[in-house]
Amino acid sequence: MPIALIVLAAGQGTRMNSDLPKVLHEVGAAPLVAHALRAGWALEPERVVVVAGHGAEAVTRAVRAWDETAEVVLQAEQKGTAHAVAQAAPALAGFAGDALVLYGDTPFIRPGTLSAMAEARARHDIVVLGFEAADPGRYGRLVMRGEELLRIVEWKDASENERAIGLCNSGVLMADAALLLDLVGGVGNDNASGEYYLTDIVALARARGLSAGVVTCEESETLGINTRAELLAAERLFQDRARAAALEDGVSMPAPETVHFALDTVIGRDAVVEPHVVFGPGVTVESGARIRAFSHLEGCHVSRGAVVGPFARLRPGTELAEDVHVGNFVEIKNATLGEGAKANHLSYIGDASVGERANIGAGTVTCNYDGVFKHRTEIGARAFIGSDTMLVAPVRVGEGAMTASGSVITQDVPDGALGLGRAAQVNKPGFARRFMERLKAAKARQG
Repeated sequence: MPIALIVLAAGQGTRMNSDLPKVLHEVGAAPLVAHALRAGWALEPERVVVVAGHGAEAVTRAVRAWDETAEVVLQAEQKGTAHAVAQAAPALAGFAGDALVLYGDTPFIRPGTLSAMAEARARHDIVVLGFEAADPGRYGRLVMRGEELLRIVEWKDASENERAIGLCNSGVLMADAALLLDLVGGVGNDNASGEYYLTDIVALARARGLSAGVVTCEESETLGINTRAELLAAERLFQDRARAAALEDGVSMPAPETVHFALDTVIGRDAVVEPHVVFGPGVTVESGARIRAFSHLEGCHVSRGAVVGPFARLRPGTELAEDVHVGNFVEIKNATLGEGAKANHLSYIGDASVGERANIGAGTVTCNYDGVFKHRTEIGARAFIGSDTMLVAPVRVGEGAMTASGSVITQDVPDGALGLGRAAQVNKPGFARRFMERLKAAKARQG
């Protein structure tokens, strides 16, 4: 059955005390709405519609960064969840299949839970995701008769008996797309909030003789984010899950509680991640690599057998081949290092390609930016870059070539040649002694 994904992302998040739309606050270095999108991808949706409101332009940019095919529609007035779903109707014109409604501020629903909902659609016209809450509080309640869902009642509108029900509504549901849009068109706002509740479609469907059922999940999957404190709790939960998943997948972490993952971090088995490592977005680490302590990685690929750190920074566009060594206080950006290349300490390599088994000496800098444009540096295979070399791009150091320590290289160095670019040393006998005596005398006069 084809699936359409509808993500409701129009909430303002006023309790966040922020100018940022609520769904753009981050957990695992990714906006909340990205978590909802990734959860929905488990069902391989043919269409993805995100309903935005406050900050729609920013939400659109964030959504497109994660899913270029997604269509973002506007809910100009916040009139409730049924009204929000109705805004997706034009984007779903002609679609024949099921629609799944998710929420952009609910990041933890598992793919397996959504698969269970898809399976339950064979038995029910509408499937709702419910959970048993430790403290039901002000959640909407699911009124059941056996396995049949009779209606969903919001806490504000519930009787005392209904408020005593422990089975709560997550807001997530699945139904035939055409049926869903037809039902939301019949929802009214005669309730305590004066809003158009998506939950009312269950009673409307039952009045037509249609069936509704419930799939349940752990309460933690339904965690919604409304405050900074809840955002913090969500980050902790995400990191705990990510660390547990990495260990289960065969990653070694001697202090996992100090390692921070992003939503899309991928690490192969038998990789080692030492304490206090931070993974930003877009990182892949292959099997057998080692990321040493206090390193920060984002937008990079680390191949098998490579060693990174300690205290290294890999920025977007970094590609490390097998058995590369990147050591302490080395920063790499938009650069490729070939198999076995080494940059062991105190260097910056940006907008560059480094050939296999090349050696980058301490203090090397690729001077890639002229104030307007970025320029590339090419370092050939088995080249040896002497310590404290400034490579002024665009420049090429050939295969097997060398640069002398302390050189400023402004011209290409041919294959196998030595590039030497430093001024001749001049010694001035006795100058240091006389100079220091003058300085001390001047200081004594001031005191």
